[in-house]
Amino acid sequence: MALPGDLDAERAAFAERLASATDLGAATRDKYLRNVGYFLAWLADAREAGALDGDPLTDPNARDWAVRDYRRTLKNTRTRAGARLSAATINNRLAALDAFFALRGSGRPDVVREHLARPSAPRALDGRAKLRFLRTVARDASVRDRVICHLAYYAGLRVAEIVALDVADLRLSARKGTVRVRGKDRTVPLHSEVRSSLERLLDELGRPGAGPLVRNRDGGRLSTRAAAAAVTALGAAAGIGPDDDGEAFGPHVLRHTFGADLVRGRGDLARDPVDLVTVAELMGHADINTTRRYALPTEADKATALEALTIDR
Repeated sequence: MALPGDLDAERAAFAERLASATDLGAATRDKYLRNVGYFLAWLADAREAGALDGDPLTDPNARDWAVRDYRRTLKNTRTRAGARLSAATINNRLAALDAFFALRGSGRPDVVREHLARPSAPRALDGRAKLRFLRTVARDASVRDRVICHLAYYAGLRVAEIVALDVADLRLSARKGTVRVRGKDRTVPLHSEVRSSLERLLDELGRPGAGPLVRNRDGGRLSTRAAAAAVTALGAAAGIGPDDDGEAFGPHVLRHTFGADLVRGRGDLARDPVDLVTVAELMGHADINTTRRYALPTEADKATALEALTIDR
């Protein structure tokens, strides 16, 4: 997005501070930078319209007023599908502004966060949908796209982590394998299904010793958008689309399914529940409360529980 010179310089300086003064992963830094870009674009428009009460970059009161006005704008913003931004999305954008103002030495804005609904388990595929999806992947996916799907479900990797992988991050042998995940640096053991898919991909690539693992047609690194679109298309082929709240199906749902299957001890990943600390390490969660969400009941769990009630007919 195009910004006036001074605000573009603010964005560039924020990018440098994020990289040098924080230990955030690359994907998180990109999200913060993108969200701050949205705010700076809004700020440019508000400044041109004379809708600011002081300079938010020099005056603490004007800073708070501007961010509060921006929060009201977000509450009235609609997505392409016509839905309002979720409370979590608005809070994520405000968190990026906390980082922006704090890192430039201006102090965090005094702005109330949106109220979040009681947390529930993240969206994950149930047994039948999961089997249907995996069969569709086995039948229809290219070797590359099969690797993307398998790394998301069988290893729990984020899509940004998948496309960031290099060939050198893999360690494969006949009976085991690991992958070094960048950003939130960790090493994840590989399920046999992933190892098989990776071996096929490496064969297709000619067994390179270096370079990106997941590549586009030109041999460069595949974008996160293209990787997510490939998974979404395979989901559509398997009859899996957005949920009732409009949340799209994509790699994040496969990652959630990985977490849910481990925590609940179901599917091919775990016959018995796996302790939360282990799952948090595998998924790269800094806060175990993030992992704990996979133990919460889903809406389907609640509905099933009600079916157990006695009915006198």
